[in-house]
Amino acid sequence: MTKDVVAPPGGVMTDEVGTITGELTLEPKVGKDGTVTLRAQYKGAEEWYTVTGAQIEVPDPGNGAAVDRAAQDLLARFVP
Repeated sequence: MTKDVVAPPGGVMTDEVGTITGELTLEPKVGKDGTVTLRAQYKGAEEWYTVTGAQIEVPDPGNGAAVDRAAQDLLARFVP
């Protein structure tokens, strides 16, 4: 599940390169431990960056509904 957005005022802070701005694609990724992390890329680019502070731990990674809710909650921070 990915979402194309325009970065909010001030941009989106990433762990790897700092603030990114402009047209972005956001994508939640689920780790093996159940942590859902939001990553971003410039729209159409190849490189992905981890959005700083945008992760939610899901107690049961096998619970698809909980993982989906966490992903939606992370995306909702940037998509109205």
